[in-house]
Amino acid sequence: MKGIILAGGSGTRLYPLTMVTSKQLLPIYDKPMIYYPLSVLMNAGIRDILIISTPDDTPRFEALLGDGDQFGIRLSYAVQPSPDGLAQAFIIGEEFIGDDSVAMILGDNIFAGHGLNKRLFNAANKKDGATVFGYYVDDPERFGIVEFDSDGKAISIEEKPAKPKSNYCVTGLYFYDNKVVEYAKNLKPSARGELEITDLNRIYLEEGKLDVELLGQGFTWLDTGTHESLVDATNFVRTMETHQHRKIACLEEIAYLSHWITKDQLMENIEPLKKNQYGQYLMDVLAGKYIDKLHG
Repeated sequence: MKGIILAGGSGTRLYPLTMVTSKQLLPIYDKPMIYYPLSVLMNAGIRDILIISTPDDTPRFEALLGDGDQFGIRLSYAVQPSPDGLAQAFIIGEEFIGDDSVAMILGDNIFAGHGLNKRLFNAANKKDGATVFGYYVDDPERFGIVEFDSDGKAISIEEKPAKPKSNYCVTGLYFYDNKVVEYAKNLKPSARGELEITDLNRIYLEEGKLDVELLGQGFTWLDTGTHESLVDATNFVRTMETHQHRKIACLEEIAYLSHWITKDQLMENIEPLKKNQYGQYLMDVLAGKYIDKLHG
């Protein structure tokens, strides 16, 4: 399975913070925001990843992450000239996807929770259809909302509904079989002129091939699009890491514990990080201090 991170957009809701940099390069506690979605794909076992961003920001992501070799993965880059909808990512990434299935995650989404990795693996290994993840929200009119029947089966999805049929939204993480490319190419732009991901999900739903996995108690999903949510995300990550003594989205750790990089490569990665707690943490990982190999 291939992976795509969509890290475009102009970030106007975060001005003046994002006037000269991408939102996905802003810090969430001790890591750039893009580390978090990247960690989700890596935890799903995905090692071939395309980062799609704006013409201005794509070189900045390349400068930060390079070809991914230090994390035992392969990164490539593509430009989304203008933000014409999330589903456009599959058209931009058509050549990259090839004959494979594909997972896409939005560059400003953070997921955490015990048992998440198992769910990611299951979704990544599904041969046919699509899997999306649902999460309870207080403001459903802001999201794509799923309606369920009495058996808990998804029966409709509506984008930003005036009268939401539930409080469960579709989060920014999607797993699709290879048909997604063809479906995306045949989509018509919505009233706001975008190729909507909700329309893609609806195609799979109508075919009876959309699994909606609910992330319930014990899971956290953060969409970091406002100043307030940026601070909330930083506070959440810092609190979790302080109390659990384990990092969220530490790419070097995931790579090392997945046997994608060697001890020597990890040592090399640690070198420039030695003077802070992030580097110290990696020294502990290297020393085998943590027995539970990959959290959740």
